[in-house]
Amino acid sequence: MNQEYDMMAHKPIFPLLMKMAIPPMISMLIQSMYNIIDSIFVANLGEEALTALSLAFPLQNLSLAFSVGLGVAINALIAKSLGASDEKQANYISDHGIFLAILHSLLFVFIGIFLMKPFFLMFTTNPTVLDYAITYGSIVITFTFGSIIHITIEKMFQATGNMMIPMFLQGIGAIVNIILDPILIFGINGYLEFGVAGAAIATIIGQMTACLLAIILFRKTSRIKVSLKNFKPNAQIIKNIYSIAIPSGVMTSLPSILVALLNSLLATVSQTAIAFFGIYFKLQSFIYMPANGLIQGMRPLISYNYGARHFDRVKKIIKVSIISTAVILCCGTIIFMGLPELVLSWFNATEQLLEIGIIGLRVISPCFILSTMGVVISGVFEALGKGRQSLTISLLRQFIITLPLAYILLKVIGLNGIWLSFVIAEGIASVIAVILIKKELHNFKVD
Repeated sequence: MNQEYDMMAHKPIFPLLMKMAIPPMISMLIQSMYNIIDSIFVANLGEEALTALSLAFPLQNLSLAFSVGLGVAINALIAKSLGASDEKQANYISDHGIFLAILHSLLFVFIGIFLMKPFFLMFTTNPTVLDYAITYGSIVITFTFGSIIHITIEKMFQATGNMMIPMFLQGIGAIVNIILDPILIFGINGYLEFGVAGAAIATIIGQMTACLLAIILFRKTSRIKVSLKNFKPNAQIIKNIYSIAIPSGVMTSLPSILVALLNSLLATVSQTAIAFFGIYFKLQSFIYMPANGLIQGMRPLISYNYGARHFDRVKKIIKVSIISTAVILCCGTIIFMGLPELVLSWFNATEQLLEIGIIGLRVISPCFILSTMGVVISGVFEALGKGRQSLTISLLRQFIITLPLAYILLKVIGLNGIWLSFVIAEGIASVIAVILIKKELHNFKVD
């Protein structure tokens, strides 16, 4: 057995999880910086520009959802194949992953070219906000194929236990974006001053750079090989991929749908409320991304050991992952509860934005620690290839409970009722997640 794979089956769990998780945790932190950095710089153009980026965020997150959903499926199926010592099948699954990534990219080219204006007209009639949103959205959505292909390859690396290269790729992409943001937004001596469009261009160049490097490094270093020369799609493999990818993609896209629908609700309050909500969603990604990175490290460990029928080890991995994730998310609760003014100051917040935001961040802060079980257990079900259970948990966390409750509580207690709905939804979803995983673990047969 390859030493890297043997490690996944026998090395002590906590140091192994950290070895697998720390690189993607750093990668995900870096990934969350893309939107945050854009917003920090764009905030200097005014609240209308910041509102435009908030309106564009659901579409950006939707493209991410498609790529992450596909990547998670490819990751789980490759790792399971390797656990069963079937490297040929792992290669074949990888071929399908790249093929489907290209198809997904074409979909977003269509959306970016034809659907930007109709989408943004649903949320604003302010001509300045509309112009900013269409400009930014058209660029980041049309050219998102770099991100989609990059993330697919990243998940292939992770399936083999290689976590360092994905971290490196994310770092390079973020550094390029951060360097180019102020240059392309504000210009240099009157040159290259593109405003909101500059923020979008910087993001795309960062993504494209990471994508090109991913292709080069994968071809040179990966044990998994991809070849589309004589490729013929296999219906069963595509079905297996989408049985995981669709629930995972829907799960990842739920924030996009939720933000879009809540933006419509917040529009009845004020444009400032929309701007704050956009800021919050980007800030919370900075907390959840390290947790999601830990889940990324956990998934191939569970998939591999499940495929090898090491069920006791799977249970131990789950336990350690829950404890580790709780520590991360508890930090999020403390930061949002204790330092809301400092956090909002990064975005050049107006007095009105501070008034809404300080209370809002404190009300919503318990969400983080309450979501621990939902986040981890949803990832466990993805790793086991059980997308339906994972989707159920995510729907409860981010849609089924939150949306109607937000509408009701807005009418009853005002704007803060919307933030409170997130807290209640996370609590209920966590309880149900625990019930579902206990049922699943009961069915395990110990070696």
